[in-house]
Amino acid sequence: MKTAQVSGNKIVIKEVSNIRLNDRKGAILKVLGSGLCGSDIVKFRENIVSDGTVLGHEIVGIIEEINSETSFQKGDRIVTSHHIPCGKCDYCRHGNVSMCEHFKSTNIIPGGFSEYVFISEEHLQNVAYKVPQNITNEIISFYEPLGCCIRAIKRCDLLPEDKVLVIGLGSIGLLMGEGLKALGYKVYGCDLIPERIELANSFGIESFNSYDISDFSKLIVEKSGGINAVFMTSGADKALDVALCSVNKGGKILVFSSTPKNSGYPNNEIYYKELTVLGSYSPSPKDLKESYDMLCSGKVNVKGITTVYTLENIQKAFEDTIGNKIFKAYISIGEI
Repeated sequence: MKTAQVSGNKIVIKEVSNIRLNDRKGAILKVLGSGLCGSDIVKFRENIVSDGTVLGHEIVGIIEEINSETSFQKGDRIVTSHHIPCGKCDYCRHGNVSMCEHFKSTNIIPGGFSEYVFISEEHLQNVAYKVPQNITNEIISFYEPLGCCIRAIKRCDLLPEDKVLVIGLGSIGLLMGEGLKALGYKVYGCDLIPERIELANSFGIESFNSYDISDFSKLIVEKSGGINAVFMTSGADKALDVALCSVNKGGKILVFSSTPKNSGYPNNEIYYKELTVLGSYSPSPKDLKESYDMLCSGKVNVKGITTVYTLENIQKAFEDTIGNKIFKAYISIGEI
């Protein structure tokens, strides 16, 4: 079977032996496609993973072989996430499921950018869902990233009338804005790239250019009357300054991205303004279920923001994403 593997500064297609179920509980999926996540880009660009690694986890596929106590059957088109928390450890009991050691140890094998993968019985029991016939593979591939956004929104513990600002309007920023809208909040956005601002506005997220921080801070206060929470979906160091000048005293900053310089928020800004700065990383099974329901019901709009690449063209998908030439790449692998 074909896999797309990290090899130095490239993603290369390599043939490996077909993956087998053997006596394991779980299923073999024929992968139809997978979204290209920002975390895949970071791992590749920063050389975090070793050569031979198969990235990709935003998958949708068809069950080819199954040995399971669940109701799934051969031929079912399903979507699944890649990690499952134990639900019992100290991290899980405190709601920090993505810190759970079991969460980190579970995964799809070998990785989503592959013609076939193995998913365990735990995946089938906790984070897998059958895809309705009217939902496309591209749409349902947002299942896991939207779940991440839903968890971030919930961790912020917003009030119904709160006004929020999303800083960074790439695919995850747009998805965060859509999740916030679906949950009833008034959402504003900002970015430096005109095409992103234009797209966000077309999605009903009132958005502006934040190049001049001073002018932007005045504009966002004038437009919103005050921002209660900022969602940081930009990986730029300058975005920290935008957040601090935009958020109300006593407000919240939800960190949803890493920055190149690993910068932090000034202690005295947090102290004197009584700001809450918190992070959010990956979703719980409950967040994923809510994501699934939102996508299937159409409450969240993700149409038209993906660019489709074949597995053989995956290197270009990485390059175009890194070069900000596209909003979101979807890798078509075994489409039917």
